[in-house]
Amino acid sequence: MTTTAVRKGHVRNPGSLFIGGNWVSPSGTSTFEVVDSATEEVFLTVAEAQAPDIDRAVAAARAAFDTGPWPRMSPAERGVFLNRIADAWEKRSEELADTWALESGVIRAMSIYSAKGVADVFRYYAGLGTTFAWEEKHTSSMGQPALLVREPVGVVAAIIPWNAPHALMGYKVAAALIAGCTVIIKASPEAPASPYFMAEICEEIGLPAGVVNVLTAEREVSELLVRSPGVDKVSFTGSTAAGRKIASICGDRIARVTLELGGKSPAVILDDYDVEKAAAAIARTAPIMTGQVCASLTRIIIGDKRHDDFVDALATAFGKITVGDPFDASSQMGPLAMERQRDRVEGFIAQGKADGARLAAGGGRPAHLNRGYFIEPTVFGNVDNCSAIAREEIFGPVVSVIPASSEEAAIAIANDTIYGLNSSVFTNDPDRAYAVGRQLRAGTVGHNGFRSDFNIAFGGFKQSGIGREGGVEGLHPYLEAKTMIFETAPSHSV
Repeated sequence: MTTTAVRKGHVRNPGSLFIGGNWVSPSGTSTFEVVDSATEEVFLTVAEAQAPDIDRAVAAARAAFDTGPWPRMSPAERGVFLNRIADAWEKRSEELADTWALESGVIRAMSIYSAKGVADVFRYYAGLGTTFAWEEKHTSSMGQPALLVREPVGVVAAIIPWNAPHALMGYKVAAALIAGCTVIIKASPEAPASPYFMAEICEEIGLPAGVVNVLTAEREVSELLVRSPGVDKVSFTGSTAAGRKIASICGDRIARVTLELGGKSPAVILDDYDVEKAAAAIARTAPIMTGQVCASLTRIIIGDKRHDDFVDALATAFGKITVGDPFDASSQMGPLAMERQRDRVEGFIAQGKADGARLAAGGGRPAHLNRGYFIEPTVFGNVDNCSAIAREEIFGPVVSVIPASSEEAAIAIANDTIYGLNSSVFTNDPDRAYAVGRQLRAGTVGHNGFRSDFNIAFGGFKQSGIGREGGVEGLHPYLEAKTMIFETAPSHSV
């Protein structure tokens, strides 16, 4: 295997935790080894937080919220710090791009584009510091002057996944900070680099102590963060199974919670859309992050008379995808993030074959790659929507093509899932796209391809989550609305 870049990590304080504005020693001696997914070699070792470290982080965030300056600043004043974070992040985007490619197997060309985008997220939320309606004038039903004010929800636990940690952390943290919240970032053991970068940047720009805290922990210790009475809100991105557990814990203590969970997103190809064109569009986006994207279009639903032609076209397109080292400029798709993820994907491929689906492309490990967690982009045809590969989130480059007898049947199949994150309608007629899209139970509907935009809003129906991230919609979950009704109007705002 050859590579066009030096493989290295850039984290400055991997043996420490960032708590209360300082790099502190963990309470224990255990660590996490972070593996380069293309070489299977350890490239970074970080400290593992234990229960006492969770307590320290919660105490620091609690003190920063209850008595510190951050929530007492104006949103515009907080926006100044967010712009400083953006500037610092932009300067380090090359480093972030390297580590994300190493951790998750994302091709370097995509990782640098995405890494630079995190700075834009912080600048966007900084802008809301001066444009968002933090206070709204009202008149009560009895005619008194009133205000609807929006205040920070409090201490936020931001639990970050391993597939796109930098971006998802950015949307959580930027929204929470402009709202006036303090944050504990719980990094994934498989991908802790970008949270460490965030801690380093917060230290560099002089963010008040305790406003952002960073640690890495396993699930059992992380659950202590979710259960802590000192945490007012949990923002989690990850599997639906983990989300159910977090929601139940938060429900028990009436903590605020937003969940961005799994997906099994359908693409409905209508009868007026060219088969070859549709196949090319699906094949262009299927390699993104090696299919480790919750919003990936993994169920393709098409009329039964055109099913076979589409499967053949998609198999041909998938067969042309170049799989290789993420740092090689010729690669279009890198490896899966870890061995257990490859084992999971291979298990579903075996199940699909056992259930009688037609394996039209891929299904194995690339013959030219003798190390790394690589898998071929895979197409199944004649998939039963009740089968495992049609119902379970595989989180890999595996696409199921499902025949439908009519447009109505296609819509019913698309909605026959516990998930409702993303979807797409392929048609030359935008009015048909609108009509069908309004019938799909999904948080996003794209037209003629995979489309998603956190700058508007991102989130799911059904078991794909609770709440939205990104845009103004993504700010509201970090705020509490307070109604104030006055006998006589105060001079400053009403």
